[in-house]
Amino acid sequence: MSSSSMPYVIGNWKMNLDVESAMALAEASAEIANETVDDVGVGIAIPSLWIPLISSEFFETSLLVGAQDCSPHPSGAYTGDISAPMLAPWCAFTLVGHSERRQHHAEGDDLVQAKLDAVIAHDMAALLCVGETQAQREAGNALDVVGEQVMRAAGHLDSGGLRNLLVAYEPVWAIGTGQTATPGDAQAVAAHIRALIAGLDAGAAAAAEVPILYGGSVKSANAADFFGEADIDGALVGGASLNADDFLEIVRAARGSGGPVVG
Repeated sequence: MSSSSMPYVIGNWKMNLDVESAMALAEASAEIANETVDDVGVGIAIPSLWIPLISSEFFETSLLVGAQDCSPHPSGAYTGDISAPMLAPWCAFTLVGHSERRQHHAEGDDLVQAKLDAVIAHDMAALLCVGETQAQREAGNALDVVGEQVMRAAGHLDSGGLRNLLVAYEPVWAIGTGQTATPGDAQAVAAHIRALIAGLDAGAAAAAEVPILYGGSVKSANAADFFGEADIDGALVGGASLNADDFLEIVRAARGSGGPVVG
């Protein structure tokens, strides 16, 4: 089974940029989104401090503004956390389960599921991040590890929930390292994810529509190789999303995977 989903290119800014740089990059990203609106969904997952400012400034553009994380709790004594209902007026989507959250904040699969449910319950899309470590891949366990992450977080979703799900396959060993999975290896994992979704009670019809992105040192030079694979529907882009020219070339590569590059 292959994808019939529109491609998406989502920039993950992580903990970068001051307010002036953030606004300038958001403006450039909005121009990119407007250029490719009919062919590629373009979004940015940005530091929470900038979300209301950027979302309100670029509300009338095609740019999808998202958060990098959210609390599983709607409110309460959770100092420093930001809830899904707080994000929902400003955000189209939220990342959940990024490997840096799993690593640096000890987030396990149960917490990732709770965050995913909170995001979807408040009418945002959840971009679920999954991926294996180098040791897990070398042991031949990549498909099992990724499959468990997907099923623990999203295996309970009904058809409505699946319509608000995107999945980003990001091998942990490729994030920010300059290493990448081969397109064939990434396709094998993406196809496995899609087959798992198709096997859910509500997933048979939805599986082809769930966007599956690749992330992990995606650059303008290698993006098209990944986008040419049947089950890869775009990219979650880290460092290259901080450079507007590089980000534009990746978006154009995604557009080219579904039709001619114009503009």
